[in-house]
Amino acid sequence: MQLDFFPSRTLTLYLAKMFVVRIFAVLVMLVLVLMMLDLLSTTGKILAAPGNGQAEILEYAGLRIPQLIARFMPYSVLLATIITLVTLNQNSEVVSMKAAGLSAHQVLAPLLLTAGLVSVVSFAFNERIVTRSTATLKAWEANEFGPIPQESGLRANIYVTDGMDIMQAANLTGSGDQIEMRDVTWFDRNAAGRLISQARADKATYAAPGWQLENATVFDVNAAQSQQVESIIVGLTLTPEQIDLDSVDPDTQSFLELSRSINDYEAAGRRTAEMRVKWWHKLSGPLSAFLMPLLGAVAAFGLARSGQLFFRAIIGMGLGFAYFVIDNAALAMGSFGGYPPFLAAWAPFLLFLLVGETVLVKTEE
Repeated sequence: MQLDFFPSRTLTLYLAKMFVVRIFAVLVMLVLVLMMLDLLSTTGKILAAPGNGQAEILEYAGLRIPQLIARFMPYSVLLATIITLVTLNQNSEVVSMKAAGLSAHQVLAPLLLTAGLVSVVSFAFNERIVTRSTATLKAWEANEFGPIPQESGLRANIYVTDGMDIMQAANLTGSGDQIEMRDVTWFDRNAAGRLISQARADKATYAAPGWQLENATVFDVNAAQSQQVESIIVGLTLTPEQIDLDSVDPDTQSFLELSRSINDYEAAGRRTAEMRVKWWHKLSGPLSAFLMPLLGAVAAFGLARSGQLFFRAIIGMGLGFAYFVIDNAALAMGSFGGYPPFLAAWAPFLLFLLVGETVLVKTEE
C-alpha cells in the first residue's frame, strides 16, 4: 500500500469531492466580497459617464469578476486546503487513514490531484477569458467608462517615445497603417528634455510619415497660449511598427501571442525582460494552486486534542501567504532586471515546493 500513491478509489473520490466543494465555496465568497468592495469605489465613476446606468455596472462586474477569479484562485485553494484538512483532523479521519497504513503523501494525494486539475483549468481560463476581459476593461477605463470602441485590436494606455518627444493615447485600434488612436496627447520637448509645446486631440491616424492629429488644441509653453488647429502632423519618424511594439500589454495577450510579441521585440533589439517574466508567470501562476495542499498540509496532522490544531492551521496559512508575498517580490525584481526572468517566475514555486516537502517529511514521514 505504501507504494501505491492512490491506494483507494473510494477514498480518493471522497477527498476530491470534499476539496472541490470547499474550493468553490471559498472562491465564491472571496469574489463576492471583493466585487462588492470594488463596486463601492467604482460605481460613481461608471455612472458619471453620460448614458451609463445599471446595465453598465453589471457589464463592469462581468469584466472584473474573471480577473478576481484568476487572482484569488490560488488563495481559495489554500484556504480550502486548510478547512478540509482541519475538518478531517477534528473528525479523526486522518488518524483512521494513517491507522489503515496510508502515509502523509497518500493522504494528500487526492488533494494534490485536484489542485493540479484546478491549475490546468485556471490556465485555460486565463488564456481564453481573463486576457480578453482585461483588454476590454482597460480600454473602457481609459475611455472613462464611455462607449467602448468595437473595432478589433483594441489596446489601452499607449505610451510611445520618439527621441525626446512623447505620445500618449487612451486606446488604440487596428494595426500597421490602419492604426487609429483616441484621446491623444503629444509632448514636444527639446534636447534637454524641456517641454516646448503640447498638443491634444480626440483622434490620431497615420499620415505616412508622421501622425495626423485632428481638431487639436496646441499649447505653447513659452508663450503660455493655446490655439485650436484643424490638423497637425507630429512624430515624423514614429512608425506604425514602433507603435505596435510599444503598445504590447502582456496582461491582455495569451501565452502564444506574448511569445510572438517577445520574438518581435528581440528582432527589433528591444529589452524583453519584463515581458519574459510575465510570459513564464503565465505558467507558474496557475501552477501555484498545485502547491497549496503541500503548504497547508501541516494542518492535517498532529492530534486535534493536543490543542495545537489552530496553531498548525495558522502555520499552514502563513506558509501559503509567504509564498504569494515572495512571488510578487520576485516578479517585481525580474521586471526591473534584478533577477533573470526564469528565476523570477519559478524560484518562489521551487523554493516553497522544497519547504513544504521538507516540513511534511520531517514532521510526518
